Amino acid sequence: MRYIDMHCDTLGSALAQKTETFLELDHTMVDGLRLQQAEAGAQFFAMFLPQRNDPDWFGLEEMPPVEALMRKMYDIFCHTMEQYGDRFAAAHNAEELKQNQNAGKISAFLTIENGALIDGKMDKIREIYDLGVRLVTLTWNDDNCLGHCHSKKSEEMSRGLTGFGKEAVCYMQELGILVDVSHLSDGGFWDVAEASRRSGVPFVASHSNCRALAPATRNLTDEMIRELAECGGVAGLNLEPTFLNVDETDRVSRIERICDHAMHLIDRGGIECVGLGTDFDGISGEFEISDCTKLPLLFDALRKRGLSEDAVEQIAYQNTARVIQDGMR
Repeated sequence: MRYIDMHCDTLGSALAQKTETFLELDHTMVDGLRLQQAEAGAQFFAMFLPQRNDPDWFGLEEMPPVEALMRKMYDIFCHTMEQYGDRFAAAHNAEELKQNQNAGKISAFLTIENGALIDGKMDKIREIYDLGVRLVTLTWNDDNCLGHCHSKKSEEMSRGLTGFGKEAVCYMQELGILVDVSHLSDGGFWDVAEASRRSGVPFVASHSNCRALAPATRNLTDEMIRELAECGGVAGLNLEPTFLNVDETDRVSRIERICDHAMHLIDRGGIECVGLGTDFDGISGEFEISDCTKLPLLFDALRKRGLSEDAVEQIAYQNTARVIQDGMR
């Protein structure tokens, strides 16, 4: 079954392996060959841009400036599109997604994880749009110019977007960049939801699960799930054990637990708000779905939970395709 996955960190893995493309990588959960084997429809590729100076993330001797780090991953993305254009094609909107599908190509969407790169400059948003970025995860695990990240401290969790962040979200939606609230504080979530209601443009939680089932602050409360659904958005099921399990020391990612989160999302927000955001190559633990070729195991398990073929296809592909239609240009 074709699918759209809203989040993977494979570009960072390719950078660490010092390769020019992501066609064939060692010890990763995603690469080009496996995407073909998995019959992927589209993969979102994140350029993860941490604020912390830890070069070990990418196997580098020292961490380059954030702009240079982005360019390194951007080059890998572009080289793959150029060298293997018969298999993959960059996509920026729903029309290109359909064109690539008709041509038998896997669509590759370029995203940014952590909007710190924007550095309080509205022109920077236009610059990344012109590079082809069509989704921005506003924060990672640190505060930045856009807003505050998730936190276990209630005071910090209640903080919202900055004044610039509110303006930036409106501009992103105007341009056609999807706004992603994964990693964002609860206060920030509600600021984005307010902007979405005003604009009529959906937002996403690209790789977040349900806080009612796993208490990680990265997950969505039931109230958030309902709001996301009412705004026409989608939450991408994340395979990271911490975001699946009640006990954060349980480091096993089980298919049945992923299904639990899917069913909870359906119960609280409806089938239309559920998608995939695996977080492949950005997660650790033991995995029953060890790479993208194993995703059919999840689809089979959802069928066994009583979901119709149409409902499974909505989760795998159609819901995210709808958000691409409504939110990207």
